[in-house]
Amino acid sequence: MSKKKAKRVNNQSKLSTYLRKPAVQLGLVALVVLVVYLIATAAGGGTASTSGLARDISTDEAYQKYQSGTFVVDVRTQEEWDEYHVPNTTLIPLDQLPDRLSELPKDKEIVVICRSGNRSQEGRDILLSAGYNATSVTGGVKDWYANGYPIEGAPAQ
Repeated sequence: MSKKKAKRVNNQSKLSTYLRKPAVQLGLVALVVLVVYLIATAAGGGTASTSGLARDISTDEAYQKYQSGTFVVDVRTQEEWDEYHVPNTTLIPLDQLPDRLSELPKDKEIVVICRSGNRSQEGRDILLSAGYNATSVTGGVKDWYANGYPIEGAPAQ
């Protein structure tokens, strides 16, 4: 065996021995996890949208934004809207939202509300994917009404 080949084999066995150590293996796994986390966070997997807005806000925060003139879109059905809704908001049912994005302001923050907060999260995600600045209201119109904020109509008892 040549001297060069023997040195290469010797270096490979040293590396192999080094990589078999549990501490080294754990360190490599930790490094991979860190890299994956950083990539996911950079791709929008964090807790805030790229505009720095919170993804979910309370009804109290939503009411403050509502009072300051923030655009509010309700993603419930027409029937739910007819029963009761937040005054001066825009109804675009969730199933119609992707086709009606042109009706929403691209240059303003949008607060998405529904009955209890589930559909508004989906609506918010649709808007975020389309490049809008959007947040969703946890608790929805039910909490809005329970907190005594203005509504038109009244929920069924």
